Amino acid sequence: METPDLVRRRLLAASSGVVALAGSARVALADLPGQENAAAPAEKVAKETALPDYAAWKDADSLIVHSANTIETKRSAFGQSGITPLDRLFVRNNVTPPPADIVKDPDAWTVEIEGTGSPAQLTLAELKTMGLENVPMVLQCSGNGRGFFPHKPSGTQWTVGAAGCVIFTGVPVRALLEHVGGIQDGMEYMTGTGGEAIPEGIDPNTVLVERSVPVAAVEHALLAWEINGEPLPLAHGGPLRLVVPGYLGVNNVKYLKRLAFTKEQSPANIQQKSYRFSPIGVSGTPEYESIWESPPKSWINSPSDPDQSVPAGRVMISGVAMGGMSAAKTIEVSVDGGQSWQDATFVGPDLGPYAWREFVFITDLSPGTYELASRTTNEAGDSQPEERRENNRGYINNSWRDHMVRVTVA
Repeated sequence: METPDLVRRRLLAASSGVVALAGSARVALADLPGQENAAAPAEKVAKETALPDYAAWKDADSLIVHSANTIETKRSAFGQSGITPLDRLFVRNNVTPPPADIVKDPDAWTVEIEGTGSPAQLTLAELKTMGLENVPMVLQCSGNGRGFFPHKPSGTQWTVGAAGCVIFTGVPVRALLEHVGGIQDGMEYMTGTGGEAIPEGIDPNTVLVERSVPVAAVEHALLAWEINGEPLPLAHGGPLRLVVPGYLGVNNVKYLKRLAFTKEQSPANIQQKSYRFSPIGVSGTPEYESIWESPPKSWINSPSDPDQSVPAGRVMISGVAMGGMSAAKTIEVSVDGGQSWQDATFVGPDLGPYAWREFVFITDLSPGTYELASRTTNEAGDSQPEERRENNRGYINNSWRDHMVRVTVA
């Protein structure tokens, strides 16, 4: 395994003249141990700041800006097409993004390939000759739903908007491996390293964005340069991003500068300490499971505003359902807080196992207050649970009860 100093030197060399920060690292503190943000109220999150320059092209009216590096889609702004428009897609960065000029000539971007029969440095232009796939998938922050945890974990208080369904385009990692001699024997992980700069004088492992996933994830992984038919913008990891369908957002490393096949997991704090499923009050360490695979999850988007009443009579309830590591198979809706359930209907195209499905349930409601909930079951037979799985940092909340909405019918 490489030493932290070697990793730091490589990243600094690769980023010189391309990726630079003035002064010290400006770190998004939401998921770095020991540097957490104070918790904020979950339901009444005010817009704290304007969109940052790198995301200024987004639709501000559809978003909640928690910070320059954490931007959430409003529950009412997802739309009903199944694909999340880029100008409404959430943004989450662990470290301040590199300068915007790295996406001006994307084909010149280089990535190191290591742990293979023939290690190589390849340009994005070369990657574009090796294969092509489109993968529709849910991109979701590990902390989506954190705002519903009663112990108020530190970090951004996301409700449902740190997620979206998009189509990534790029070269399949398995096709890339054909050009670099396959994976060396004994390698157990695929490790992606981001291209954010590490300033001198800072232990690189404290801020290095480097994540390892089980090597089996190679089968469906991409090195992506396009999203929803457009060049990958800086806000979403351009010019090149590692995409691991089914895995939670942090594992889809942005600004990819290195793809390595390794015997051990990355020594970076973001792998060893952050994004671990530790008990409440206990900091993450390697003894706790890593935040990797997504579970089944759904929620209702419309109606969902507790401050606006719904006219009595026929009411259309709609939302999204995702299966996680396999396709969403069934979806149910409750209008009485989970006391009874009825089958809802998936609508629109089936974009594959890693994408979400829009669903609709039409019913007649008389005046009163209703608690609307949804729950999904995937092809593997895993169902969305009633209760969240408690953990220190508020990760992977797929509780149907937490995501329930209360509406008034008048």
